[in-house]
Amino acid sequence: MKKRSIKLAFAGIAVMSLFAAACGGSDDAAPSDTEAATEETTAPAAECVTPTPVKLQLQWFTQAQFAGYYAAQDQGFYADQCLDVTILEGAVDISPQTVLANGEADFAISWVSKALASREGGANIVDIAQVFQRSGTLQVSFKDKNITTSADFKGKNIGNWGYGNEFEIFAALTKAGLDPAKDVTLVQQQFDMAGLLSGDIDAAEAMTYNEYAQVLEAINPATKALYTADDFNVVSYEAEGVGMLQDAIWADGSRLEDPAYVDTATKFVAASLQGWAFCRDNTSACRDIVVSKGSKLGASHQLWQMNEVNKLIWPAAGGAGMIDAAAWDRTAALSQSAKNLEGGTVLTKAPDAGAYTNDIVTAALALLSGMGVDTTGMAYMPETVVLAEAGN
Repeated sequence: MKKRSIKLAFAGIAVMSLFAAACGGSDDAAPSDTEAATEETTAPAAECVTPTPVKLQLQWFTQAQFAGYYAAQDQGFYADQCLDVTILEGAVDISPQTVLANGEADFAISWVSKALASREGGANIVDIAQVFQRSGTLQVSFKDKNITTSADFKGKNIGNWGYGNEFEIFAALTKAGLDPAKDVTLVQQQFDMAGLLSGDIDAAEAMTYNEYAQVLEAINPATKALYTADDFNVVSYEAEGVGMLQDAIWADGSRLEDPAYVDTATKFVAASLQGWAFCRDNTSACRDIVVSKGSKLGASHQLWQMNEVNKLIWPAAGGAGMIDAAAWDRTAALSQSAKNLEGGTVLTKAPDAGAYTNDIVTAALALLSGMGVDTTGMAYMPETVVLAEAGN
């Protein structure tokens, strides 16, 4: 699929000036190790006179799913790019791509399939950075339900949240040859794991970084200790081959002809990815940042979430935020083929060529490269996190 091409006049100037600043010599004494480390991660291209105001709409409440953006704000990465970023918290009834399309935010975080459905419906929004490279959606069940693949969903009560979060479930059912209207009972699930723990749901929808942790933070009444992974079976939609691209940075397509907006978008993506690189290397610090911002679940839960989110981003062989054409095409194809309860699909046709662009993230990665930021994380290794009861 042909991607959208964006003119990067302003951003190119910013990147070149950063390269020049990074390569320039000096007759002064060599900086200390601490000074060098600071210099390679903070490099404003020019003096910031008046920061550009930016609003970012999240798709859910404050949690480590969005830690990179909070870290970029907390660590001054946005300020270094002369941006004054306001982060707008999400909620059940907030559609971030709609907020963006309505001009109420400058950028938004949304899953690709949801945003593409909105784009097909007329929302002029464009994916400019694919932060999550892998799907984190699971279906979790107790071992005694014998559900190890999506084919085992037949005859079972399958929980889902709705609001577009169920698309991968429909894709899995379609691939397994199951009719969601006849072969399974779809149960409206709350945004927790109460239905699974009570036995009302055979297999509950969960994110690796959130709801799965919630069952591992719950007390097993039989043992009086926390549940363990051995108590459950997990179906990963990524492993099943029906994982769809999730958290991406979306821009207002009607503004992408404006060089000033493109320049702002490039700086915003660069600072955001710098925030994610910081969280890759400083998981506990980012846990603390998110908790300080008012996360609803506690410290051990947010550390687990930070660790699991990092797995969805790193390593990023092509550079964090780059949109992989194969993964994009798979998401688009699944969105056109997965049958819902009425026999319809998420998309009625393939997304048009302007639905995404790698131009902005390419410029942002070049900017970060000039600053010495590791944007691939090829040496990344996840941590081992010990959960506490209720995620405290």
